[in-house]
Amino acid sequence: MNLNDQFAGGDILIDDEQMEETAPAAAAPKASPRLPQMMRRIPVTLTLEVGSARISLQELMAIGPDSVLPLDVMAGEPLVIKVNGAAIGRAEVVVAGEQYGLKVIDLDGLNLDLITS
Repeated sequence: MNLNDQFAGGDILIDDEQMEETAPAAAAPKASPRLPQMMRRIPVTLTLEVGSARISLQELMAIGPDSVLPLDVMAGEPLVIKVNGAAIGRAEVVVAGEQYGLKVIDLDGLNLDLITS
């Protein structure tokens, strides 16, 4: 399965052991707790939230193909990374070949200690 298939399906699973073997030492993230084997393949939904807009139902009904809605985020600001709806950090969108990806800026809400203890 290639990355296009993974992105189209919406679920991307990363195996910790495979990542450790293939990732260069210089790009390795800081040490993180090891997940128990049974938890490594639990799927989660990772999303990158661009922003939001609060509008009335009347404004919603008036939206058409050429409508532009301002969001609550300034252009150029980092986007919010969410796992299963919970914010865990910030990132920016990058382009790698023909695909979009995300470049992690910081992770401040990812606390694996709570689920591994």
